[in-house]
Amino acid sequence: MFSKEVSIPVPLFKSLEGKYFVGYADNLTFGNGANAWAGLINPIDSGVNMYVNVWTITGLRAAPYRAQVWFNTNPSGVPIESDLVIPSNNAIFPPPRPKVKILLASSVSGSPSLGIKAFVRRSITESTMVFEEDGKYIFPPGGNLIVFLSTPEAPEELQEGRVAFGWWEDNVII
Repeated sequence: MFSKEVSIPVPLFKSLEGKYFVGYADNLTFGNGANAWAGLINPIDSGVNMYVNVWTITGLRAAPYRAQVWFNTNPSGVPIESDLVIPSNNAIFPPPRPKVKILLASSVSGSPSLGIKAFVRRSITESTMVFEEDGKYIFPPGGNLIVFLSTPEAPEELQEGRVAFGWWEDNVII
């Protein structure tokens, strides 16, 4: 006698539970001496851990750009919240709402303060970089992942871009 066993990826399982979300920060402008950033921000009172699954960066102009990925930092500028966020499971009604926020800021001066610069990537022009993390970056309430964008290789060039994220949320277990 045979038994049937099914294995599904964690992101699909989290989507079935209504805990997986996607969204992006659009219309980021940087260059000419200014920077931009977008990030997943887990509010201090969220009650959830944030698991980063995937993120992408798209440069829309010919200027090369640099992406610094920061953990738990304090980026400069006045952020706005992106409303371009949706649960990945659209079969649930009413749709679940994420506790994690996507914040963004364009044309900012300076670099992030505090936190850890985890790594840096340089782009080729007019390209999209894709990073699949499979939930291995985990941030508790109060934590964040920031993608900081600049054009140090072409400081006089103006660049536009967008940063997209996929993540899931699970309640903090105390």
